[in-house]
Amino acid sequence: MDDKDQDQLDGRKIIILKAIIKTYLETGEPVGSRTISKYTDLNLSSATIRNEMSDLEEMGYIMQPHTSAGRIPSDKGYRFYVNTILQEKEDEFTEIKDLMIKRVDRVESMLKQVAKLLAQNTNYAAMISAPQYHHNKLKFIQLSKVDEGKLLVVIVVEGNIIKNTIIPIRSELSDEGILNLNILLNNALNGLSIEEINLEVISRLKVQAGPHSEVVDRVLSEVAAAIRADDEDLQIYTSGATNIFKYPELSDGEKASQLIGALEQKELLQELVDDVNSSESSSGIQVYIGDEAPVQTMKDCSIVTANYELGEGLRGTIGIIGPKRMDYEKVLNTLRNLMTQLDTILKKDER
Repeated sequence: MDDKDQDQLDGRKIIILKAIIKTYLETGEPVGSRTISKYTDLNLSSATIRNEMSDLEEMGYIMQPHTSAGRIPSDKGYRFYVNTILQEKEDEFTEIKDLMIKRVDRVESMLKQVAKLLAQNTNYAAMISAPQYHHNKLKFIQLSKVDEGKLLVVIVVEGNIIKNTIIPIRSELSDEGILNLNILLNNALNGLSIEEINLEVISRLKVQAGPHSEVVDRVLSEVAAAIRADDEDLQIYTSGATNIFKYPELSDGEKASQLIGALEQKELLQELVDDVNSSESSSGIQVYIGDEAPVQTMKDCSIVTANYELGEGLRGTIGIIGPKRMDYEKVLNTLRNLMTQLDTILKKDER
């Protein structure tokens, strides 16, 4: 977009252009001035909107297909729309991220102390994971041609996390083909979690995509990668591992060694955190007894867990690991009191 166009594309034209594109993405039908008058808050007459649409057409942002009275977006219009969305999402995400980083830095220092206090108070081992984004649902997909044989895939998921990636395509896609794929993917996938994008959904999408089913396949792989939380940098703090030596049934040389090893291995503790977060009752306190434990080397133990929330999709897990004969009442009361205190601290921190 050149400077002249940017000067002429005032707020009213931008609102009308966005309304045209959103309506066309939803319906796939050319959009008329009467339709736009119902969807904008400008309180403009159809005649005024027609004039603005004529200007937008002259500037190259929309066009009139065939002999229809309605308009559809041009490549230039789509580019403006996508760039605007990306900038809005980036600004929003940057603001959220800056706020969360400040809060997380303070919270993580507190959580290390919490793990230590839990171990001291219960005489068991304690673990606590640093808060992470759990952006489980898809919000928006945009495909754009960037080069011959290459598509830019923009994926926005809950928490306004944005992922951009370029995928190779074997057969060339027309602008109309890309538009149809955008409509197809967004109508089918927006608001779905990774669990809900099942084989039935995927098969239906591939059939609807026809000759472009391979493109859908590649896009779905990128969507799955974007929805899954990035666990590579997960921090898990532990305390009180040596407390297990206080219990004869756990202090046997091999058992103790395996259990302490499990408390030192992030991969094994990650299994526990993943299991807690995938449970239907992930928002409450959970108790794993013996063989119920998701970590093999903890099968001789009982584990009591709870999640804490930091807002905006940030969540962490607290766990207490001890013998099967642990003082459940004391542990449950300790966790409940801790969750209440954390909630109070975090809400105070938000103000």
